[in-house]
Amino acid sequence: MEFSLLNDEPVAGPEDDLLGTGRAARELARLLHDSRGATPFTLAVDAGWGMGKSSLMRLVDAELQAKEGVRTFWYNAWTSTGADALEGLIKSVLEKFDKRLLRRAAHRVSEQRAVIGVVRTALTLLAGPLGAAGLVDQLWRELSVDAKSRNAMRDELRNLATQWAESTPYATRQMLVVFIDDLDRCSEETVLAVCEAVKVYLDVPGLAFVIGCDRSALGPSGLLRDLSPAGSAFMEKIFQTSYRVPVADGRGVEAYVRDCAKRSGVQELLADDSLVQLIADRSARNPRRIKRLINGFGLECALNPVWERFSSEAVIRTLLLQYLYADFYRSLLASDRSHGNAAWEFLDYRVARRVLSQPFVQPDQEAWLTTANCVTEHGLNVPSRENPEDWGSVLARLEEYLPTGFPQLERDRNFVVLIEELMGMDEASELVEQLRSGAAPVTVVQSDEERESEEGRRRYAGAQVLWVDDHPGNNTRFVLELESLGARVLMAPDRARAEQVLRVSRIDLLISDVARGSDGDAGFTELQSWRDRGLYEGPVVFFAGRITPNRLARCRELDAQITMSGAELLEFVDAALAARRETPPPA
Repeated sequence: MEFSLLNDEPVAGPEDDLLGTGRAARELARLLHDSRGATPFTLAVDAGWGMGKSSLMRLVDAELQAKEGVRTFWYNAWTSTGADALEGLIKSVLEKFDKRLLRRAAHRVSEQRAVIGVVRTALTLLAGPLGAAGLVDQLWRELSVDAKSRNAMRDELRNLATQWAESTPYATRQMLVVFIDDLDRCSEETVLAVCEAVKVYLDVPGLAFVIGCDRSALGPSGLLRDLSPAGSAFMEKIFQTSYRVPVADGRGVEAYVRDCAKRSGVQELLADDSLVQLIADRSARNPRRIKRLINGFGLECALNPVWERFSSEAVIRTLLLQYLYADFYRSLLASDRSHGNAAWEFLDYRVARRVLSQPFVQPDQEAWLTTANCVTEHGLNVPSRENPEDWGSVLARLEEYLPTGFPQLERDRNFVVLIEELMGMDEASELVEQLRSGAAPVTVVQSDEERESEEGRRRYAGAQVLWVDDHPGNNTRFVLELESLGARVLMAPDRARAEQVLRVSRIDLLISDVARGSDGDAGFTELQSWRDRGLYEGPVVFFAGRITPNRLARCRELDAQITMSGAELLEFVDAALAARRETPPPA
């Protein structure tokens, strides 16, 4: 199969509309066009990230361009910050007006100001061969020199817009529709500047604004949470009406998934309708998330040679685990193998949960044996089959030793079906082992400033980290990352070597596994001993393949952190070593 990446551009025209957005676009365009005589007004296209705001707005724009008496343009608020956004938006609107009207406006301004320099500027403006942009720049300088001029600006803009709107051969005045997208992604200062321009200066006849944003992000609990009551009241006046983009229906989203898969070249992986439905549901029917999932599938299949040996049915189910159930996938590939394959462990737990949660229903022999094995594998005593009153407490105790997400996953029908189908394949165990034998990809979180600055590149200089793990090769990428930032990482495969290091070296941070060999609690036992003996009292992060309620409780007792995420591990490391930098060394 040959793969290609899907871009993140919004729908450009009706021919690309696969989610039924076109009907809403046509109605909104008709509403805007028929409301030309009611301007000014502002319409919010309201939706969360990736839900199709930009595509809908592009389709509305395309519909409006085919209607008489309407002109449109887009203003990118991201290109300006703060007060520049206010100036940029006003000047962008002015540039859309007729040059003849702009010259008249400049002449009126020159007559109203009895300052010789201003008159000279106006005469130059009237006589010179300036284009629209030059006229607008000159006019802006005249109208923004001081507070009094800015007050006059509102009246002048109203006069100018009214003349433009009425200078039309059509029965109803013409209208300029300004599209502003992703306002909620801008800074607070830029949002306020754009809203000031819209409401204070450009609230004039002939103008309509269509603003794409997530209104909840602009509310009192979002980006503008620090606004005064008066400021919040002002923001409420910005939008005269809102259109909330609905979540696409199930059939439309599934068709969208299939189309994305076809364009990307992974359609063979999604031949099963249940997998298409799973992607649609787990992506919350979000078009942008669907594209990212499909791109991820394509990249994995194109770049990871592991997948070449296995059927497409097994590959897509494994990739769905990786992208839709990331925490479980990390457990599946973890080096902590004291409890074997996490997928089989989950399926056994599911049987045990069904048996132990129904004490008055006698299980069959196979289900009871599976339950007994699941319980004993975690160091618990098998309850009496004749005394079901104890089964509930045994189940509660068992769940303390299982990954924290298992109970919730057991209630997720999509996940259960996915695991049962994957592990029901003959090649499943081989595939999991093949993936576990390789290093999992690591995403390093680092800011642009840190990449560029010498201080960022060496911010761990002088720090010493002790990493205890009987499979040190699994951590190579993390070790290299810490060393690239200036830390010295000392590796210890077992307790004896770790204690040798602790006796002779100052250690600023201890990173450890939890299970080692057949001892599922080796890391906890060793840390408790080192704490009791005063051998090590500093910060500790356990990097494990599973997190259970029992392990979380042990970490609280030992004042330690635990994670199975590479990104979170680096965050914990940074916090611990940042605290070291802020603490002066002992005298």
